[in-house]
Amino acid sequence: MTATLPAWFADLQQSAIKEYQDLPMPSRSDENWRFGNLKQLDFEDFTPEESSEIHYQIPALPDGVICLPFEDALEQHGDLVKEHFMKSETRLGSAKFAALHKANVKSGLFVYVPDGVKVEQPIEVSHVISGSNKTAFPHTLIITGKNAEVSVLDRFSSANEDDTSLCIAVNDLIAGDGSKLTYCAVQELNLVSRMIQVNVTKVGRDAHATAFTLNTGAQWARNEALSLMTGEGAHSDMLSCSIPAGSQQYDQRTYQQHAAPHTNSDLLYKNTLYGNSKTVFSGLILVDEGAHYTDAYQTCRNLLMEDSTEANSMPGLEINADQVKCSHGSTSASISDEEIFYLCARGIPPHSARRLIANGFSVDVIERLGNERLEEVVMEALDRKFVAI
Repeated sequence: MTATLPAWFADLQQSAIKEYQDLPMPSRSDENWRFGNLKQLDFEDFTPEESSEIHYQIPALPDGVICLPFEDALEQHGDLVKEHFMKSETRLGSAKFAALHKANVKSGLFVYVPDGVKVEQPIEVSHVISGSNKTAFPHTLIITGKNAEVSVLDRFSSANEDDTSLCIAVNDLIAGDGSKLTYCAVQELNLVSRMIQVNVTKVGRDAHATAFTLNTGAQWARNEALSLMTGEGAHSDMLSCSIPAGSQQYDQRTYQQHAAPHTNSDLLYKNTLYGNSKTVFSGLILVDEGAHYTDAYQTCRNLLMEDSTEANSMPGLEINADQVKCSHGSTSASISDEEIFYLCARGIPPHSARRLIANGFSVDVIERLGNERLEEVVMEALDRKFVAI
């Protein structure tokens, strides 16, 4: 970091180093790591040296919109960053690694959209990670004012197929009253890399926030997504598609907290598994006292393409209010012989038939992004994965 950055941030990073050292490593007794692969948490070979290049594709922005690399935002808009940077407790198991991120973060994106301003086209960021045994700590901080609107795309990839890297990314998504915030992450790291992503979304009164993640890369990836609805009329969509193959493992933990009455959340995660791959999903809907008339849904669906795959799902509810409508569930199934026969009878080879079904399984999640450009990027990444399998 440069000497011109605010002193408060340097102090924060120093305290984060101690926090990281003091916090214990996750253990088998930790419910937030149930079914998780703790062997993937051995990071001793990785150096905390920034190893990513960031490329920005920024559309024409209306007056008043701030869009800067994270380091520049610290220097130019330190008070605004300080107000929102990593203010929420990491509740889903990766507090130690969030502290490591805080202690080392150097890169990322800062976006501020003032009241009543709409950014028409998505802001796109590409994180390209290079170097063997290097670590990247990208941070995305997005703030929307009242009745503002913005979409942001984060793409994660590797410069080389053989570079073993670690990416620990954290997002702070702050949707102001009446605003619309859409965040999309596309993870296509090489098959010898690992990733932890912690996403925190705060949704104000009558605001609508959408957070979507696509996982196709990395040997092991852990996604923790927390959505906090703080104002009446808040709505949160939590969406994900994951396509693990070979020995890939994806660990997904979610938390939907309704802290105000008349709020809505809808979670839909879909996993399509090949080879010896494994997924873990653990989700909780928490309805606070007084958060009456909550409407919340949580669904995880797993499509098992081979008998050797493994999908573990643990949905949950905790309701402390009246007049609520909440549901949660998980399904795991394989493609039926009847479906394959139907397509084969119409001249489609079995391999192509299976791919068509797998592709269609994910489409309804992607369409909920409601943005043509974001849907295009996600579908292209999905196609690359299916071609490689």
